[in-house]
Amino acid sequence: MYVKKLNLTDYRNYNIAECFLCEGINILCGDNAQGKTNILESIYICATARSHRTSHEKETIMWDKEIAHIKIEVQKKNQCDQLDFFIGKKAKSVLVNRLPINKLSNLFGVLNVVIFSPEDLQLVKKSPKERRRFIDIEICQFDKLYYRVLNQYYKVLKHRNSYLKQRNIDEKLLDILDMQLVEWGTAIIKKRKNFIEKISIIAKEIHYEISGQKENLEIVYANNINEQDFLTKLTQVRAQDIKTLTTSIGPHKDDMQFIINNMNVKTFGSQGQQRTTVLSTKLAEVNMLRENTTETPILLLDDVLSELDLNRQKYLFNYTKNIQTIITCTEIEQSVWNCQKIGKLYNIVQGNIICKST
Repeated sequence: MYVKKLNLTDYRNYNIAECFLCEGINILCGDNAQGKTNILESIYICATARSHRTSHEKETIMWDKEIAHIKIEVQKKNQCDQLDFFIGKKAKSVLVNRLPINKLSNLFGVLNVVIFSPEDLQLVKKSPKERRRFIDIEICQFDKLYYRVLNQYYKVLKHRNSYLKQRNIDEKLLDILDMQLVEWGTAIIKKRKNFIEKISIIAKEIHYEISGQKENLEIVYANNINEQDFLTKLTQVRAQDIKTLTTSIGPHKDDMQFIINNMNVKTFGSQGQQRTTVLSTKLAEVNMLRENTTETPILLLDDVLSELDLNRQKYLFNYTKNIQTIITCTEIEQSVWNCQKIGKLYNIVQGNIICKST
């Protein structure tokens, strides 16, 4: 899988832009604030229906326009798909091969990506909410049903939290909401558990090699509640939930932990260990998507090379073989030239994409 062509209209600082990409390494080079990351963001939005930079997609619309349009042509093994993503100030819509999709869950799998940005280097230190987001987006890319499960769970959770704020609580109605919450929540717990067990095995092997066979990495599912105890515990904390006006237990409170040689990386790991942990996890993502789908994902590297030492850069580039890789940078790092043959080089200047080589 690779992006053949990208068109942007009224997106961020791009009024009208067109870019033809190659199957190998594509370098987007330019000064800061010229629009390099905007290109990666647009591809990521088409894959996941959300930005990795903001929770308000309307911010991606050019300031004096009403709607932004992202158009992508995706070449796969047996077909070429066209994605049209429209972002309005009140709503967004998607066309796949010129046909509208009614559910965003149908978007997942059309375009698979793994993004690695400087913000991701803080994944270990970020809040549990950000780690849950990481888990959920990755599962959605190879399990379309999971998006529906998540959506249903959070609908019931919102309804339950709203009902807890009522003056007169009907215990029977709360029983129904609890059963629905447990039904959808149990499915989430099982899928998250399975995902983390698999990614932990892959990341452990990668981390062991990067660390010179000195460190064993484990990714642990720190689930807030076990599926078999969910309903019982929910009943036990009901009085507390009514008092605090919120649901205190469930997968919306989940987290995951990174452990190196029995040490919690968030608390005791060095900066180097934290970066290696995230790099191992990101590369494990690539492997999982490759194994669980029929297509190789696209790798988006947003200004991370300067954050990694030469050893980590070298290991990262070992994974770019046979993977379309799109890299942003302010200058061409020598390591890129040494490790791989660049397919295309672009200069990004004030929202203009200028192809310099092929």
